[in-house]
Amino acid sequence: MENKIILSGIKPTGRVHIGNYFGAMKQLVDLKATYAMIADYHTLNFIQNKDEMKKLILDVVIDHLALGLDPKETVIFKQSDVSAHTELTWIFDTITTVPYLMRAHAYKDAEAKGKEVSAGTFNYPVLMATDILLYDTDVVPVGADQKQHIEYARDIAGKFNNIFGETFKLPEPLILPDVGVVPGTDGRKMSKSYGNTIPLFASDEEIEKSVLSIVTDSGSEIPQNVFAIHSLFKTKEELEPLYNEKKGKYKDLKDALIIDIKKFVAPFRERREEIAKDEGYIYKVIKEGSQNAKEVADKKLKEVKEKIGVL
Repeated sequence: MENKIILSGIKPTGRVHIGNYFGAMKQLVDLKATYAMIADYHTLNFIQNKDEMKKLILDVVIDHLALGLDPKETVIFKQSDVSAHTELTWIFDTITTVPYLMRAHAYKDAEAKGKEVSAGTFNYPVLMATDILLYDTDVVPVGADQKQHIEYARDIAGKFNNIFGETFKLPEPLILPDVGVVPGTDGRKMSKSYGNTIPLFASDEEIEKSVLSIVTDSGSEIPQNVFAIHSLFKTKEELEPLYNEKKGKYKDLKDALIIDIKKFVAPFRERREEIAKDEGYIYKVIKEGSQNAKEVADKKLKEVKEKIGVL
């Protein structure tokens, strides 16, 4: 990843959980990502309350800092602070067809459930493509289920390049094996919308409650959901002797998982509590990061406007 431009984004839609961490945030920290974008405009599809939005934005920045993201190495910024995101999205809209967007997973899922789909939800992939392409991004760490968004970004970039001349890089997804999709307590993908999460900064009591609620298969001696989540914290080589010894003893295996999650979460939780005490520092990180991102994005947008003939 040396000399690669790496961008990652997270929607501030609620408390982060271990699925967020292992699916994307861990990669973001480990890789010392170039950009960490707080996707607050994307979040408007879900959160439409001013006070709640402000709190969620602040919380997600604190979360990243607590996990070890260094603002001296990574530009942490708010999507809404960089107007080039919405401006370039409109430009991309003019070369993107409705049938193409109808293939997006989020749209098809909402339609299948009989939901009335907002223009924001329908247009979500175009704004995400803009988020990625504005910064000449090489690599985007994502969960396996988010790979389609990178494909949209590549397709839109390629189409623009074909029409107006070489302008955008074609980004690549980075999906770590075995943690592309983190299972929730019910076996489905861990998601706030499913209510099946284990919060990343949870109290000991919350961890116990979440783990004990993990759905198990009474027909199996090894509870697969428990093992899958446990595999995030220990290697399979470390776990196999325990799970063989405790075959059929679901409570014992859940207790072992509780111990390992508590041990993992405790230092992150303590660091988060310390960082949250200094709101001035947090706002300073956001302001400086957004200024840096804006300079890069505005330069790219200027190149685009020259290519399309409006500048």
